[in-house]
Amino acid sequence: MENRKKVAFYTLGCKLNFSETSTIARNFNDEGFDRVDFEDVADIYVINTCSVTENADKQFKQVVKKAMKLNDKAFVAAVGCYAQLKPEELAAVDGVDLVLGATEKFKITDYINDLSKNDMGEVHSCEIAEADFYVGSYSIGDRTRAFLKVQDGCDYKCTYCTIPLARGISRSDALENVLQNAKEISAQNIREIVLTGVNIGDYGKGEFGNKKHEHTFLDLVQALDKVEGIERLRISSIEPNLLKNETIDFVSKSRTFVPHFHIPLQSGSNDILKLMKRRYLREVYTERVNKIREVMPHACIGVDVIVGFPGETDEHFLETYHFLNEMDISYLHVFTYSERDNTEAADMEGVVPSNVRAKRSKMLRGLSVKKRRAFYESQLGTNRTVLFEGENKEGYIHGFTENYVKVKAPWNPELVNTLQEINLTKIDEDGSVRLEFLNKLAEA
Repeated sequence: MENRKKVAFYTLGCKLNFSETSTIARNFNDEGFDRVDFEDVADIYVINTCSVTENADKQFKQVVKKAMKLNDKAFVAAVGCYAQLKPEELAAVDGVDLVLGATEKFKITDYINDLSKNDMGEVHSCEIAEADFYVGSYSIGDRTRAFLKVQDGCDYKCTYCTIPLARGISRSDALENVLQNAKEISAQNIREIVLTGVNIGDYGKGEFGNKKHEHTFLDLVQALDKVEGIERLRISSIEPNLLKNETIDFVSKSRTFVPHFHIPLQSGSNDILKLMKRRYLREVYTERVNKIREVMPHACIGVDVIVGFPGETDEHFLETYHFLNEMDISYLHVFTYSERDNTEAADMEGVVPSNVRAKRSKMLRGLSVKKRRAFYESQLGTNRTVLFEGENKEGYIHGFTENYVKVKAPWNPELVNTLQEINLTKIDEDGSVRLEFLNKLAEA
């Protein structure tokens, strides 16, 4: 009997990449490959790349080295955003055999006929204008929750961003396909689904190959809420100008959608927002946060922010800092601006020195710690539902409440992938929250 080839995957970047890696992995399984962990010896290593930050570029080379240490004869393939943007650069990395662009990555098994090592990586990369069709994806088997892709690409022209160059125009999965994927996920005993995409608030555009919206994001949310078997739905990052009041109101009364929003701000200065070509001003952001707090006082609100953008003076940064400090938000994801080729911002004047960027990043990360602590303290004494994850970390099991409070309890394997009613009791030294079970059976 012929030995089945082994394939391993490594994903860099966002939730969308995780959903697509999982779909590509299922394609390999259908072609007779066995999936193994990336720490194991494999015949093929597939690396799904990211290009959002400079660190992601460097990390790719480290992952390739790791694969080569595990098996120096293994076939290494690179896919994803970085592979689309700089295929020749990736192909030149020692150990890389195949580089596939945005449209080719879902047909990867068609390109793997010979697993012999190449002196130079073979490139198959389309013009990004050709990335105008939709491939549905979702992740299962990797985590307690599943990432369900509902949309891809972006029509926005933010001056710092390479994603439209890497993923193409905004396009959406057909609503019936999304609902079918959600049913397939729930049938796998997965408790939580996270909706993901490049710009999910733009859902409905390009749903059937045309540019108009067949459905809206609110239509999607309302339809998913009716799917039997789904216990939790979580919205990932959504643009403030596309997060409508009707959606916020619906989530507040929803059967399945949890009170957690992640809303990119990028800057608290209107001057910088204009330079970034964002499609809103800070006043819109304030309105969204206030609306959420009005109907869901206990909601978790996360914020993306970029520091060190060209032209950001000390005054602009302090404007951002004070804006966020006064805002009733729960945590920050802080990104230090890095120049990306073929973006408008890369040629802008007013370059901020790297040491200043680092200082500003440190200040906002400190503010994030303060905001998360305040949010957690506001939740102490309340009853919540936690979804426990599968890892034993130093004798504890961790999980997240519906409003994204990270909690911990003594390790009990019977709690893995279960939803438990709990009371939040105190904040531990590691920043997670201890709990008491309201259902005494859970303690058994």
